[in-house]
Amino acid sequence: MSAAPALRVEGLVKRYKTGDEALKGVSLALPAGQVVGLIGPSGAGKSTLIRCINRLVEPTAGRVFLGDLELTALGGAELRRARRRIGMIFQEFALVERLTVMENVLSGRLGYVSFWQSFTRRFPPADIERAFALLERVGLVEHADKRADALSGGQRQRVGIARALAQEPDLLLIDEPTAALDPKTSRQIMRLIREICEERRLPAIINIHDVVLAQQFVERIVGLRAGRIVFDGPAEALDDAALTRIYGEEDWTAVRRRAAAEARLEALDEERLEGLA
Repeated sequence: MSAAPALRVEGLVKRYKTGDEALKGVSLALPAGQVVGLIGPSGAGKSTLIRCINRLVEPTAGRVFLGDLELTALGGAELRRARRRIGMIFQEFALVERLTVMENVLSGRLGYVSFWQSFTRRFPPADIERAFALLERVGLVEHADKRADALSGGQRQRVGIARALAQEPDLLLIDEPTAALDPKTSRQIMRLIREICEERRLPAIINIHDVVLAQQFVERIVGLRAGRIVFDGPAEALDDAALTRIYGEEDWTAVRRRAAAEARLEALDEERLEGLA
């Protein structure tokens, strides 16, 4: 018997007071360790789907399960406890600029400590040890005492990843993680996310506007258009016909050329990393 999905979304609908429907019966399931790229045009419902999963936006209908726990049936303290199991990584990093890197990572433990511990920023030794280990993993341990506003964009996103992992989540929801980054840093961040999810058997949904990056770094792609899933399959199956279903008629030649160029750059990056190992 196959294991139950780590995340299950059933018939999710989001209808606003204006009558506009952002989601129209979206259903999907993720097994442990799978990284899904969520693509689609602006207004397709990608960010709404992520925010409905963790209940930052209330769905109008449908159900969301994290393992065996129905998130859409929870409220109050139960929902707050459940949200500790969902790590969020944001496009604009969402760091507290005046705090240090270490303090920002430790903020991922706020849901597990008392009010006075959080107010005075006095975290248990085990949390501090875990935070150092996470900073080591994302390559920032030497920056632990730097203020967040002294970091580059790529470094800030690494802090955001470490903060999400500090929650010890069962699921990662990632909203446009490379939108503010240059191409090389974008590849590094996507590679890091993929590796961490593989290491921890951690499922993730990445809302990403960059189709080429999505094809390079995720195993499964879900395409949304006007609030409906119009493609769900392996990255290599995302051909011109599938792209047209998602985005509409377009000449995809330039995308294919860029994909080939990015693949060459990724191969060079891999060779360089192997040489350093």
